[in-house]
Order: sequence, then structure tokens, then C-alpha cells
Amino acid sequence: MTMFLGTHASKVDAKGRISIPSPFRAVLRDNARPGDAMMIIRPSHLHDCLEGWTSSAFFAFSNALDEYDPFSEEHDDLATSLYADAYPLDCDKEGRVNLPKALKEYANLEGDVTFIGLGRVFQIWNPALAEDRRKQARSHARELGRRKVTSPREDSAP
Repeated sequence: MTMFLGTHASKVDAKGRISIPSPFRAVLRDNARPGDAMMIIRPSHLHDCLEGWTSSAFFAFSNALDEYDPFSEEHDDLATSLYADAYPLDCDKEGRVNLPKALKEYANLEGDVTFIGLGRVFQIWNPALAEDRRKQARSHARELGRRKVTSPREDSAP
């Protein structure tokens, strides 16, 4: 498997560790490069959840910063947003990861958690917020689908 797919339940254990779903661990393992952490976890810039990336995908994505003058305010803001709260992490032998307290607090993670696969990334959610997000996304996707179907075709002549 090369993508993060599905929705999976997990828990924060008594020591504050979260078990990464086995299908997600397989993707992380398949994409791991020697010397790099298995994953990068950071707060989402859009939602009250965490994002998980393979290290290679995260660093490829971060190459977009090269488009900005390294001494500009835009570069500084984007770099701070991208890197300041990003943590390289590895799973233990049982597939658990110990998330930093700041990340757990950001996403309100305690007890049960929900993992949502988004293809090249995954998210870690408080379960109630995850269900709300899934409903919101499905509703928005239906709207987008209706707009696409009802919009005039660009290649048709008047």
C-alpha cells in the first residue's frame, strides 16, 4: 500500500502513547529512508487535528519554501508554521508513538482517537471532531460534485 486509506480507531494509553493503525504503519515502513524518522507529525493548519506525513513526503512538500526569498517575512512565516511544531517520530516495536504533550493538547487527544487517511497524509482526531469533519467533507464534496455537473461545459459552442 502506498497511500493512507480508511478511518481507524485507537486510544491514548496510560503512558500517553498512541498505537498507529497497522495499515498506516505499513505505508510508513514502506516509505522510510535510512536515517530519517518514520513519520513527521504536526498540527493541521486547517483543522483541530494532527497531520502525519512520511518523512520523504514532508520534506518534498517543504521544498515549496524554496520559491520564497529566504530572508523574507513570507518565508519566515511559512517556515515557522511548517517546522516549529513538527516532530519527527518513530514507532516502538508494538507500533506505538509517544506524541509530545503540546500536540495532544492542540488536537484535544485523550482516551479514544480517530485516524483518518487522506492519501499522502493522515490525520489524528478527537473522535467527536473527526465525525463532524467527515460529515462536513462529504457535504462539501456533494456540493462540488453538483457544481461540476451543473456548470456549463467549456468546450460547447453557444
